Amino acid sequence: MFNLLGNSLLPNWVVNSFPVIKFILLVLILIAAVALIVFVLMQNSDDNGTTNTITGIKDTYYSQNKGMNREGRIKKATVIVSIFIAVAVVIFFILTAIYPNSLWS
Repeated sequence: MFNLLGNSLLPNWVVNSFPVIKFILLVLILIAAVALIVFVLMQNSDDNGTTNTITGIKDTYYSQNKGMNREGRIKKATVIVSIFIAVAVVIFFILTAIYPNSLWS
């Protein structure tokens, strides 16, 4: 495989820090994945069939203020953790493309 930046172009401290950064990023992805599983399991299903037949939306006070209660906060946390995982995985693969040596070296 090819090295995008070449080890001769990078300072020594950068070359030595890539495996550490990749390892820390991998641990953060693992922790976020476990948190995402927990958040998804904590969510309740939305199958209660209380939609308005004319507009197709829920008209209850409870459904209009979902972001203020526990379920709304869990859904927001699920979205935030999912976005973090996606961004962290992209960064991890960019670092792997820049410095393709083994994670553990």
